[in-house]
Amino acid sequence: MSEVIAEKVDSKLPEEVNDTRSIASLGNRGGGDWTTTRLELWSFYVYYIGNNGLSGFNYGPSQFQNLLYLAGYDPTQAPFTTACGDGGCVLPFMGKVRDINSIVLLTNGVSFAIQAVLIIVIGAWADYGRWRPNILIFWTIVAVAVSFAWLGVEDPSKWKAGTALYILGLITYQMTLTFWTAAFPGLARDLPEVQASTVEVVDNTKTEDEHADFESMSRNRISNVAFAVCSAGEVVILAIMVGILKGLKSDASTENNTKAFSVLIAFSGAVWLLCSIPWFLFEKRRPGLALPPEASLLTVGFKQTWIALRECMRLKQTFLYLIFYFLMGDVLNTTVTVIGTLQNSVVSYSTLQLTLLLIVGLVAQGLGIYLFWLVQKRFNISTKAMLSFNVFWIIILTIWGLIGVHTNKFGFKHVWEIWAYQVFYGLMVCPWYAYSQTMISEVSPLPQMFLFFSLFSVMGKTSAFIGPFVSSAIITASNSNDNMPFAFLFGLGTLSTVFLALVDVKKSRKECEEFVLAEANRDAFITDAI
Repeated sequence: MSEVIAEKVDSKLPEEVNDTRSIASLGNRGGGDWTTTRLELWSFYVYYIGNNGLSGFNYGPSQFQNLLYLAGYDPTQAPFTTACGDGGCVLPFMGKVRDINSIVLLTNGVSFAIQAVLIIVIGAWADYGRWRPNILIFWTIVAVAVSFAWLGVEDPSKWKAGTALYILGLITYQMTLTFWTAAFPGLARDLPEVQASTVEVVDNTKTEDEHADFESMSRNRISNVAFAVCSAGEVVILAIMVGILKGLKSDASTENNTKAFSVLIAFSGAVWLLCSIPWFLFEKRRPGLALPPEASLLTVGFKQTWIALRECMRLKQTFLYLIFYFLMGDVLNTTVTVIGTLQNSVVSYSTLQLTLLLIVGLVAQGLGIYLFWLVQKRFNISTKAMLSFNVFWIIILTIWGLIGVHTNKFGFKHVWEIWAYQVFYGLMVCPWYAYSQTMISEVSPLPQMFLFFSLFSVMGKTSAFIGPFVSSAIITASNSNDNMPFAFLFGLGTLSTVFLALVDVKKSRKECEEFVLAEANRDAFITDAI
């Protein structure tokens, strides 16, 4: 069937589509060789079950903070004479005695700064030839290795080694997530029903706008189903982890609890490796762009970033969304990190309680993402409208933390709040990860989709290290008031919504069509036919 569709599109385009903009708007029309199969699509979903963030984004940071707490000392007493308690917890770090929450945020910022550089240098490789799958395989293997390395870091005296693993864990998680996410626009474009819709445009039985809306909904479906499948799979993984914790008697002592953290991280890595194999085997290596003249793999990233920034200035709607994505990404990444440090303190770094919290959060996440998708599908709501609704609840999250600046009665300071946060975050905030990515594909030229995904990744990583640095400085300047960063985050989040409101998706489609026309003969964007 897919071969018939491809043949029909190729045969009819020269006769019936005389407007070059129409051809550009259809993008890569796909064909039998690249048609997305059910096996490939589900391999894509299953990979995300493994790349769930448990090792690098959940347990890794918790173990790191746990080691800092056990190695730190009470700042109200002489250095290293009194263990951390109600008087606070500090350690010497980067030439200064710092609150351990400030250390976590500062280290987090260093990690994201490294990620930004890596995305610029090697992120471009995803756009040329068929490099992207190899990059994903490499970073997945490194991530799994880092997960197993945590088994050697089970004593507080090794907190400096934990710092290195924490940074590496965040880097590998984000790099794999970036290159995995970059595959979904191509998967959506080559779905049999999307290819059939392209034929309907060629046959003049469907308008280009109708086709664009249909493809947009297909991208949303893949993105949302991926997150829902990941949530369901992750709940199963966490249920197994509860059994592991019972076997390790994690609540029996501090030593057992610390060891349990490392065991859970290693187990997460093993699951990740297992879940990645189908995607590595069944992903179709769709052709990318040809390497531009006078560019090598070492220099193309800088050239690509410059081209994307330059061209983005010509794409007004893309530029507006880029600003919003930069600001709101910083707000959410930093908010989650700050809440995570508060959460770990409130539950006293208990591996069992953190695991149970994650189970509740993931059930809520799967439910939230799927409900968002059902509502969007039922009422045919645009991606921008769904994202705007989602952003409102992110702002509410910062207000929740802001209240705790001057009171101990509210603001992520009680166990009941942490449970409520997990439910709220899963239901109302997690859809961000699906809709913000889908929105990138809504405002980017299809033939250069990877180019703009790379640009947004660079901007996202750049903003992600600014927020933690600022928040760390705020905590230090406010005499270790861990809720004070929420004032900065609330203001920045509110500002970012202005730029999202200004984005016009229909105008963006026209701008992208004109962009593709103007750049049709540029060497930097030649499609690789190999």
